[in-house]
Amino acid sequence: MSTVTDVNNVEHIDAGEELAHKALRFLTAGSVDDGKSTLIGRLLFDSRGILADKLDALEKRAAGAPIDLSLLTDGLEAEREQGITIDVAYQYFATKTRKFIIADAPGHEQYTRNMVTAAAGSDAAVVLVDITKLDTSVDGVVLLPQTRRHSLLARLLRVPSMVSAINKPDAIEAGTKAAFDAVAKALTKFAEEAGITVRGIVPVSALRGDNVATPSANWDWYTGPTLLQLLETLPVADEAHDGNLLVPIQYVARDEGHGTGHQHRVMWGRIAHGSVKAGDTVQIFPSGETAIVASVRHAGSVVDACTAGQSAGIVLDRQVDVSRGDWVFTPGSAPTQQTFSGTLAWLDTEPAVLGRKYWVRHGNRWVQARITAIDHRLDINTLEEVDAHELGVNEIGRVQLQTQQALPVEAYADNRVGGALIVVDPTTNRTSGALLVQA
Repeated sequence: MSTVTDVNNVEHIDAGEELAHKALRFLTAGSVDDGKSTLIGRLLFDSRGILADKLDALEKRAAGAPIDLSLLTDGLEAEREQGITIDVAYQYFATKTRKFIIADAPGHEQYTRNMVTAAAGSDAAVVLVDITKLDTSVDGVVLLPQTRRHSLLARLLRVPSMVSAINKPDAIEAGTKAAFDAVAKALTKFAEEAGITVRGIVPVSALRGDNVATPSANWDWYTGPTLLQLLETLPVADEAHDGNLLVPIQYVARDEGHGTGHQHRVMWGRIAHGSVKAGDTVQIFPSGETAIVASVRHAGSVVDACTAGQSAGIVLDRQVDVSRGDWVFTPGSAPTQQTFSGTLAWLDTEPAVLGRKYWVRHGNRWVQARITAIDHRLDINTLEEVDAHELGVNEIGRVQLQTQQALPVEAYADNRVGGALIVVDPTTNRTSGALLVQA
């Protein structure tokens, strides 16, 4: 990142350069024991992304046996005891051509809410399928419910790219290619029915390392890219850099200055879409006040401009009442709504019911809301819309929501920040659901 110092010794940086070097954020999803944690461990191991001391600890734990690569992500003691992933584990590694941030999402249905958390900010999803759990001898292989559910959630959460990795073909004694083709056909059919774009289907052995980072020497029938090669080609989610500005304010800080006189306040937040520079006129929600941007900060320095996907500090030309939860936007570009529809992914053991009050979070603003209608529930097996009066745990449906205060909501398909709300139970304070606003 280049820097320039002006005559007043105020450092200016080119904040736009960092956008060209963004890491690919991807999650692994699938059913229990499909081998997600082992797959990530294999990626880290083969790409030399493991620290020496951590590798030594795994070798000592293995006591001469092959090291358990899943332990690289399953760090909780309960995870190691039960052999399952409970919480989302994040890992970082890099190849010669790209940087990666991996989110290992739990496969168990009970922890679907953690998968939603991992998917919300991901650029890609690797859906792992354990071929040994499927009956590949029948015409029309039936996929596991969690494979379908996680794929649907990834699509609903607007994860731009999806890759299917069929794991453990090496565990099949005969007819490996035929079994792979049968599962690939089922995945392709499901993806077409659900409106999912799959960037590739790769046979892998997470335990043995086939086609993860290096081509398999055992499957001459597969000539496509390895999983890592495919990930290196996937695009980072394209933020809406053009158009109107929209920023959810996370906090407001006093400008660092000397003396006891007038000190500007800096409004900090991650830009949802558009860009901001000195001289722009902006409007504040909910006050409706307008002001002119005096300067823009990024990473502690003054910058010429900031754009979507970057965290920006905005200094206005006059004192305006702004606090956490407010929104800054181009004047007249963020109409508010108090009643709207959306897709609700329900994550709580207590069902979502009509008329009950919940807390919802939009950006960094909390307001009360209630569900006024449940239009339908989505059957994950048939993808049909079924009549429903409530939504149970891990169910997905279309609902109508009414908030106590009008909010500047947008369609989730247009923007993942302006179109997403978190639903919280006011009694238990549990995160109960994720609502994705529809047009």
